[in-house]
Amino acid sequence: MILAAHQPQYLPWLGYLDKIDRADVFVVLDRVQFKKNEWQNRNRIKRPGGWHWLTVPVRHRFPQGVHEVEIADPRWRRKHHRSLQAAYGQAAYSEHELGLLDAIYGREWDDLLSLNVKILRHLTERFDIETPIVLAGDFENPSQDHADGRLIALCRLLGADTYLAGAGGRAYMDMSLWKRAGIRVVFQDFEHPVYPQLHGAFTPGLSAVDLLFHCGPDGFARVRRARKEAA
Repeated sequence: MILAAHQPQYLPWLGYLDKIDRADVFVVLDRVQFKKNEWQNRNRIKRPGGWHWLTVPVRHRFPQGVHEVEIADPRWRRKHHRSLQAAYGQAAYSEHELGLLDAIYGREWDDLLSLNVKILRHLTERFDIETPIVLAGDFENPSQDHADGRLIALCRLLGADTYLAGAGGRAYMDMSLWKRAGIRVVFQDFEHPVYPQLHGAFTPGLSAVDLLFHCGPDGFARVRRARKEAA
């Protein structure tokens, strides 16, 4: 069984969803330290003038965990909804997808984790990604002093014999620990698809909603095709 894991992101990009799609189970690392203004509370969309940040305002204390972070100002919801309308109002699937997002932006959110998990489940459902998603905090994961130890413990708890790591893991993972644990490690090496996109030349690395608005729920087939072509 293949396990993949990552800290929660706001409006995650396609590489994040690709990792989920390749795994048999995906663990949201909700007990890791929060890092403000990385990807946990913001992401990018594309507007007529180029890419644009959408940032959720948060209240946090160092070294707070992601599961402890509160949202600071409720006015962000209206701003983000308007930004999405301005960016994708003319996209092929805008009417239906913007309507579905009303369920997210039409309600109040107290904490960042609940918001991010809701969005993640929405996107995986829309793209027909069937991989089960669980929270690390739901398991009695033994405390570890390093990231490798935490992930190895999660693999053991969930019965995974393979861990799917991001390409960047090659630079910092201690492979001797994984070998000693008897868990195989494979690396993602995500290939970004090119698809029809408004507002000028194609821009990669945006939130996955960009693909959803332009190509609809079937658009994720482009991610899977790019993966097979690269292989």
